[in-house]
Amino acid sequence: MRILQWGEDRRFDEQRGNIVRLIIFWTLQAVWVWTVSLPLTLVNASDGGGSLKPADVIGWTMWVFGFLIEAAADQQKLSFKNSPENRGKWCDVGVWKYSRHPNYFGEMLLWWGIFVAASPVLEGAEYLVIFGPLFLTLLLLFVSGIPLLEASADKKHGNSGAYRSYKKTTSPLILFPRGVYGNLPGWFKTVFLFEFPFYSRNLPQEKVRVDSKTAKRKK
Repeated sequence: MRILQWGEDRRFDEQRGNIVRLIIFWTLQAVWVWTVSLPLTLVNASDGGGSLKPADVIGWTMWVFGFLIEAAADQQKLSFKNSPENRGKWCDVGVWKYSRHPNYFGEMLLWWGIFVAASPVLEGAEYLVIFGPLFLTLLLLFVSGIPLLEASADKKHGNSGAYRSYKKTTSPLILFPRGVYGNLPGWFKTVFLFEFPFYSRNLPQEKVRVDSKTAKRKK
């Protein structure tokens, strides 16, 4: 829906002028799709069957929730951006109230769900297909996902007090109540909720305001 509305895929804007770069970009996307879908590929090639197992229920429940979260996040952000009064603002409506990147959380959840659902038919070295969801998770957490978007948002909105408050009280990935998240200790956020310090390395330093009378007394 988004691409049809825009008339193009903007991710290719910087690639179209160079055929070699475009081929590399396209090939990397193909490798990504192949890698992430490894658990599903192995299940489809397996002779395993049998009755419904707990892992099936858990895995496909994760997939459903992941899909719904990602779909809701994308649609809510698209609607937010299409509204003229929101131009130049960051999205903080719907699921975006509880996560700065709910679409990525949904994406990770659904692929880990597929791995869990696939686990009953895996044997020995076949468990290495865990590399699929693991690759996706590491990529979004440390390379091309959250770090790039956090850097872009910090440069654009970093001098806004409201944005700083949103960032301090909103989980970077896992949906979490803002009132609770904002009061959690920093170490807990880093260890359990993926609030890594380098997500804020592009955030402008907060200017310290000194009262004029206080300054004079100090002199």
